[in-house]
Parts: sequence; C-alpha cells; structure tokens
Amino acid sequence: MGPERIPDRAGGGKERMAQRILVVDDEAAIVELVEYNLEREGFEVLTEAEGPKAVERARAERPDLIILDVMLPGMSGMDVCRELRKTTDVPIILLTARKDEVDRVLGLELGADDYVTKPFSPRELVARVKAILRRSQRQASEGEAVAASGLVVDEERRQVTLDGRRLDLTFTEFELLATLAKNPGRAFSRDELLSRIWGQDFYGDARTVDVHIRHLREKLEEDPAAPRFIETVRGVGYRFRSPS
Repeated sequence: MGPERIPDRAGGGKERMAQRILVVDDEAAIVELVEYNLEREGFEVLTEAEGPKAVERARAERPDLIILDVMLPGMSGMDVCRELRKTTDVPIILLTARKDEVDRVLGLELGADDYVTKPFSPRELVARVKAILRRSQRQASEGEAVAASGLVVDEERRQVTLDGRRLDLTFTEFELLATLAKNPGRAFSRDELLSRIWGQDFYGDARTVDVHIRHLREKLEEDPAAPRFIETVRGVGYRFRSPS
C-alpha cells in the first residue's frame, strides 16, 4: 500500500502561496498523491512523466522547486539533474528507492539539494518542500555580504565570487557556505548543519553534509585536500577559516 494522503485540517484560514512546484515521476499514483497534498497547501503544481520533457518544462516554466524521481523513461532523473545544473540552481528534491543509497549519494554529487525515499510520507515531503522554500525566501531578504581572502558571499544577490570569478553553486551549497562564512572560526557539528540547512525534520545522515562540503571545496579550493576556506574540525564537523 502506498502512503496515505494528509488529512485536511479544519478551520480554514490557511495562507495561500503562489510558488510553483514541478513534479517529475512516471508513476501516476505517486504524481496524484504528491499533487494533491501540495495543492492543498496552496502550491501550484506542474507535472511531467519523462526526463527530456521535464528539462524543457523546467527551463520554460522556471519553477521554484523540482521534485524529481530517479527512475524515468527517456532520461534518468540523475541526467535531468545534471542537465539542469548547467543553467539553474533551482532546489531539487530526489525521490529514490529506500535501498538505493548509491542513488542518493550520486544525486547529491550531481547537485540535488535533498532526497526522500520511497515509500514516503506526504507529510515528510511537504515539510521538506516548505523548509527549502522558507530558506530561499529568508536568504533572499537578507542583504549581508561576507568577504574573505578574495571570496565574496553576497546573500542579497545569492552570488559567490572568488578573485572576481563567479562560482556556480547549487541552492544548498550556497546555504552551507553562507552559514559557515558568516561565522568564521566557529566549529559547526554535522548535526547542527543538518538542522540549520536541511531543517529539523530531515531524515538523512551526516554523509549528506560531507558530500556538499566536498563539492564546495572542489569549487572553492585550488587544492581541495588542503583547503584554505572550509576546514575539517576532527571529531566535530567543519568551520570557515578565520581571516588572518
């Protein structure tokens, strides 16, 4: 049996949102379930069942977030993610089979921001969507810019430059870097970063943080094995190096 729908809340007065979600899955029952629960939360939902069409739709409609199944006809979800990351940092949540840890790690490697395993709880998926979009709205309203050793993290423009060269970061990579850079010298545990970036309802593990940190280092560092920006704090987690 698939996951149950979230029961409607009584009382009304629910705030409506105009944010647009693209749901990509070739299982009609999954699409119907996700669409129902997102629409009752006020989201506009677009749907596609094939990989190539999903890429076209995402580029044409510019959704606020994409829910993307890994197994798709015509083009895998991984390939869709890889293709979209060439031109956009739109948040992407992967839907994966419960035992496919390789899929989850590979999805994060390719730039996905989060993942939900099947069979899933609609409450969990909706909570993930809301958490990511809340972070996006909050960051868009903040105007701080952090500069250190040629690196500039501009939250207002959601832009990162290194020695004048713009870096292409995913949504979550930017969130992670901004959190660390605003607190130079402070050591963050992996669990704290999971809570801050992915939200308290996140069901993943510390490897999620490690994958994103590795990607950030590959983009930031001349030698990722000897980082000058993001340091590993043994037994704890990570910190942004304090300016000397």
